[in-house]
Amino acid sequence: MKKILFLLTASAAIISCSKVKDGEYLITGTAKGIENGKTIILQGQDPTTRMAVALDTVKVENGKFEIKGKVTEPAFHTLIIQGANQPYPFILETGEINIEIDKDSIHKSKVSGTYNNDEYSKFNEELTKTQKSLIDFQKKNTTKMQEAQKAQDTATINGLMKQYMEIQTEVQANSKKKYLAYAESHPKSFISVLIVQGMINDPSNDIKKTESIYNALDESLKNTTPGKEIKNRLGQAKMPAVGATAPPVGSAK
Repeated sequence: MKKILFLLTASAAIISCSKVKDGEYLITGTAKGIENGKTIILQGQDPTTRMAVALDTVKVENGKFEIKGKVTEPAFHTLIIQGANQPYPFILETGEINIEIDKDSIHKSKVSGTYNNDEYSKFNEELTKTQKSLIDFQKKNTTKMQEAQKAQDTATINGLMKQYMEIQTEVQANSKKKYLAYAESHPKSFISVLIVQGMINDPSNDIKKTESIYNALDESLKNTTPGKEIKNRLGQAKMPAVGATAPPVGSAK
């Protein structure tokens, strides 16, 4: 009985420690290399115009910042950091989101704390591994390419470009396989519904495969903005083409 009471008390303590309620978010961040007083803007997208809009602005204090508010569904947002050369993307959703900003190397910044942001971080790590061969080739041959361009050595330039294109084609094929594998094995991840959205926008993809992966997604994802868009697109894909001649009544036996 004491064990049960302890577990109930512990569970209540964990719940009470949560700083956000359902439908709310709290971003707590550290801002490495950013001076006090510098601004950080939370940027989203207008649902109607799809134009970028500033949702909130805060100032860095003692190397930290905090942004809180309400959110209806997961969606990609960005932080615009004063003094940084590019924005930082992450998924705004219900929960406590932790962001470690590195102003001088935005790609080294980290996001964690909620399911979709943890998945986004892991997904990016896997993609980086896939693209490593392309990055390595660029690092190894940048100087060689520059020298060939200066010398107008077309043979070397064409040879390097051919190798680069071959590696790029392989990387793209591997990335596409990873996208499909991820969407099929992560039916509750927001990344998955975005992958399916990309699939339906690509005419080269099999529409039946796209529909199969979409149908397996969690209902919460189907009810998001991209989820609803996919449903509409799938419905349109099934409709007969405008101007198509209908079969005569009674022709089918």
